[in-house]
Amino acid sequence: MTDAVGAGQAWRGNPLSVRLLTLIALCWSLFQLWIASPLPYALGWGVVSETEARSVHLAFALLLAFALYPGRRGRSGPATGMPLLSLLLLGSALVLLLFSAWALFAGTAWMPWLALSATCLLIGCSQLTSGASRLPRLDVLLGLVAALTALYLFWQHAALADRPGRPLTMDLVVSVVGLALLLEATRRSLGPALSLIAGLFLAFAFLGPWLPDLLAHRGASLSRAASQYWLSGEGVFGIALGVSTSFVFLFVLFGALLERAGAGRYFIQVSFALLGHLRGGPAKAAVVASGLTGMISGSSIANTVTTGTFTIPLMKRVGLSGNRAGAVEVASSVNGQLMPPVMGAAAFLMVEYVGIPYIEVIRHAFLPAAIAYIALLYIVHLEALKTGVRGLPARPEADWRGRLIGTGLVVSGLIVVAGLLTLLLRWLEPMAAAVSTLVLAGGLLLLYLGLLWLAARQPMVEFDEDRELPPLGPTIKRGLHFLLPILVLVWALVIERLSPAVSAFWAVMLLVLICLSQRPLLALMGRQRQRLAALSRAGMCDLHDGLVLGARNMVGIGVATATAGIIVGTVSMTGLGLGLSQVVEALSGGNLFLMLVLVALLSLVLGLGLPTTANYIIVASLMAPIVVELGADAGLIVPLIAVHLFVFYFGIMADLTPPVGLATFAAAGISRGDPVMTGVHALRYSLRMIVLPFIFIFNTQLLLIGIDSGLQLALVVVSATAAMLLFAAASQGYWLVANRWYETPALLLVAFTLLYPGFWMDRLTEPWEQRPVSELTEQIERTADGDHLRLRFRGLDADGREVVRPAMLPLGAGDDAAARLQGAGLTLDRENGPLEVIDVEHGSVAERAGIDYGWQVEAVLVPSARPSENWFLLPAIALLSVIGFAQWRRRRQEAVSDPQSRRRLDPERR
Repeated sequence: MTDAVGAGQAWRGNPLSVRLLTLIALCWSLFQLWIASPLPYALGWGVVSETEARSVHLAFALLLAFALYPGRRGRSGPATGMPLLSLLLLGSALVLLLFSAWALFAGTAWMPWLALSATCLLIGCSQLTSGASRLPRLDVLLGLVAALTALYLFWQHAALADRPGRPLTMDLVVSVVGLALLLEATRRSLGPALSLIAGLFLAFAFLGPWLPDLLAHRGASLSRAASQYWLSGEGVFGIALGVSTSFVFLFVLFGALLERAGAGRYFIQVSFALLGHLRGGPAKAAVVASGLTGMISGSSIANTVTTGTFTIPLMKRVGLSGNRAGAVEVASSVNGQLMPPVMGAAAFLMVEYVGIPYIEVIRHAFLPAAIAYIALLYIVHLEALKTGVRGLPARPEADWRGRLIGTGLVVSGLIVVAGLLTLLLRWLEPMAAAVSTLVLAGGLLLLYLGLLWLAARQPMVEFDEDRELPPLGPTIKRGLHFLLPILVLVWALVIERLSPAVSAFWAVMLLVLICLSQRPLLALMGRQRQRLAALSRAGMCDLHDGLVLGARNMVGIGVATATAGIIVGTVSMTGLGLGLSQVVEALSGGNLFLMLVLVALLSLVLGLGLPTTANYIIVASLMAPIVVELGADAGLIVPLIAVHLFVFYFGIMADLTPPVGLATFAAAGISRGDPVMTGVHALRYSLRMIVLPFIFIFNTQLLLIGIDSGLQLALVVVSATAAMLLFAAASQGYWLVANRWYETPALLLVAFTLLYPGFWMDRLTEPWEQRPVSELTEQIERTADGDHLRLRFRGLDADGREVVRPAMLPLGAGDDAAARLQGAGLTLDRENGPLEVIDVEHGSVAERAGIDYGWQVEAVLVPSARPSENWFLLPAIALLSVIGFAQWRRRRQEAVSDPQSRRRLDPERR
């Protein structure tokens, strides 16, 4: 179980330590499944409150972080010298000891400083023993103390609620020690970046009076800081850790069980069977495989390592350089963090930070991520054309027509089966309302058995890179049952509208069944009964390993979300967001586009070296409010989800941006290429991810907002996809042939027009017209459920200045206008004449949009009556036709004059 747990060198030689840590990880997974299941409520026993669950969740994460990750890496034996970190910590312990002695004589709180001194002493000494061949005792002690500090809220949450803001001495000791150990656990499991950032924010909280005027604040006392960071739900145990406890763990466990069941290997084999024979096929297969695994993965770095160990050598084998092969893997893995339904676990955080349902987050995020992936596939194809990279040898019995027909039949068959299954379930559900769950479970079981029977009839074909690609049909049919948990997850989320936690729980339960039963059932159906007992034990081992691996994968995410709570707590306690907003406003000079560029750069810097979840929490807490406030002051009317996706895209880009992008270092380690050059190529492949956020900030139709008909939806999807392909051709300098100097800007112009045709119409006419507030009820009735209403407010800000701010609010369902406005957290009243805001719900979209109590609604903004912006698509298509015809003629001339070029262009001779 050592490999499954992924422990460090420190305990690799001690079987007892391995078994103990495996048991702890297993208990963590079982605890998370218990609190997510309906059993505690059905039995009336074992019900855990939200605060208690967060406390236990963090305790497990801290204990495993100290046990799994040594204090000092890179040594297999005892330490021979004192590392710099140990020296700093031991020196800090001495200083804190002297400070605690001074506090004792001065009559102030001295025990927290003494406890912090002892903690620094223990951490520093642990660096000296972390290279031992067994689990160091100091690491065990630190892990136990850290877990106890986290469990303090489990034992004392009722008492703490009775004395808010009045912590006892023991409360202060626990808070100080807990914060110090949390930062050390973060450093061990994730590297120094996040712990350093959190430490700077802690320093900012205490040093407020001595900071420059623009960032100065009154500062925080030890008592106030302890209450904010550790003893309440506003800091470490805040929203981020709550989402990690409720949602993220189950989805990470889902991914781990899916991997142990064999789905990861299946996705790779299908990708290569489908695309491996094409020009640049391994690179295209790498994009698809990374996309499939990245949708359920919580880390672009882990995704790069998981799929890259297989795909990068194959890309090098067909002719791609090490730098380019690593860049393709990095670009596709980072893009996977943007793909629904998980989005690196950020999707569930967006539910809390944006205040909209999970299904709405997925709907808005899908199209940009999908067209970015399609463009990446096209970029890989263009790179293959430019460099002459070929595909892997296809099976001799299948020509390209047969493969195309086979692929079409398989895909269409899956669509037909899914459609029939959906109709059948919709037909059965109202007929058997009382037993609908049993009917669904029975139908799912029959489908599972049928797919296993189909898999047992297929020949066992393993992918051998030195021979030939596996056949497409048998490869797909042999693992179709792996799609059932994903189907259950999507069905529960999209159709049944269950919560993400409940949906993930039932998907995990199906995976438990698959892990336990697929091996013995395949043996029975394949008439291999003599191996039934061994295969049954192997299935139990798969389940065990998946549960342990899921807990191990959550260690970094658990401590990251807790540490990010320090940053969130600092922002809410000190008003740092207002200071940063003033800095950005001063630097941008009120220019909207320059403000967005500055926010994008800051998001990129803040995301350096951070995992996806912590990355999003930080940029959402610091950068998103800046865009909302300054954008509204500049007249930008944009939904909150667009702002959060904007900062999230740029925060994620830090994983590939040289010279610090961690995913590029992981890929370069596999490809043996240069990390900086790998990052440069990856950044070049990812230019589309830099352009897209700026576009959907101004054209929210890319987020499927403001689309009224199926025809409009089809037009948006087709034009956006075509625009991304043309942008890829422009950024690569190659379309049908190599671009001439004037064709690249022309292609960029066409791509921009297809993505944002309203830009040109806005230069001619105003996009919005003002209507009096007397028409508010009429406009609400015309707006469909979930669509957005645009209002302009006037009121006083926190400094007493009068501001005019437009806002874009999603309307909920309801029978009257007031009820639908309350869906966005807004209550209006007309008793005193003007239409005035009398209530803004805490945490609602209206509050996050900056609307405050006492503000007045000045006007309703509706689309102006003007010609359709889509008329500008016609000149763009005409310009594209001219460029395409010119390149087609050059392509034919090159094919005639160069026989070798003709062979490259001939698919039969590829």
